Amino acid sequence: MAKRFFRNRALLVKPETVYGTDAIPTGAANAIQATNVNFTPSVGEEVSRDLVLPYMGHQGVILTTTYATISFDVEIAGSGTAGTAPPTGPLLRAAAMSEVVTAATDVQYKPISAAQESASIYFNVDGVNHILLGARGTVTFGFTPKQIPRLQFTMTGLLGTIADIAIPAVLTLTAFKKPLPVNKANTTLSLFALTGACEGVTFDVANQIEPRFLIGSESIEHVDRVMTGSATMEAVLLATKDWFTISKTHQTGALALQHGTVAGNIFKFDAAAVQIGRPTYGETQKIVNNSLPLMFTPVAGNDEFTITFK
Repeated sequence: MAKRFFRNRALLVKPETVYGTDAIPTGAANAIQATNVNFTPSVGEEVSRDLVLPYMGHQGVILTTTYATISFDVEIAGSGTAGTAPPTGPLLRAAAMSEVVTAATDVQYKPISAAQESASIYFNVDGVNHILLGARGTVTFGFTPKQIPRLQFTMTGLLGTIADIAIPAVLTLTAFKKPLPVNKANTTLSLFALTGACEGVTFDVANQIEPRFLIGSESIEHVDRVMTGSATMEAVLLATKDWFTISKTHQTGALALQHGTVAGNIFKFDAAAVQIGRPTYGETQKIVNNSLPLMFTPVAGNDEFTITFK
């Protein structure tokens, strides 16, 4: 019996035209270059029958719902050409974002609250292929100095066919460009107009994803979004930036991050109305810092942030 090796895995993702209908992704057109993959092939609820019997013992359970989840990281980089959608586009769309392509200029993603898209996901574990249909999810962004910036996706999908299918013979990953490390040369951050030293920033879109199993209907629904984040800034005097007063008076301000400097490999994250939570003190290398909870609030609706690849 041939052994199956953990290293031999393939992840394919393709947007669905009709919700829950297999879009049939292929290795040649829809492969995702991912790291830190964590796959749970069977998730759901179960009930015990609790039968009255004249003897003891486990009675087993009935699996009443079954779906699957998969989480993974994708490196943040552009497509290589300004105005061409990055290969992460299908995932961002399945994480409740709109995609607007301006040819030869940029591609923008913004949050949406209705008509959310879904994706078909194939995850092949060395010859056993798992299909997730109607998949939707959420994403976090992480920028830490001296590290590779990453998108961290968590996707939930209806459980489709599980079958013995050979791993794709062709896995085209050329659309995924080599990422740039987070550092002074490649990365800039402004928070409430302060462009001081930053030890790291994260954004969590925090989509609430709900598997919904009813008579006559089964789906994965995106039902809410409460976006948060955090930034660790090197501490400055109050005269330079008074985070305590900003927090206490519930002010909102802009956050702007850019990673990359060359057209085709520039990532921008902009948020116009960020509220600062309760600041705390810490230290790194014996230098004082402030940890700042971030809350991303809408201005007119569905505008908490804009992601731009250019």
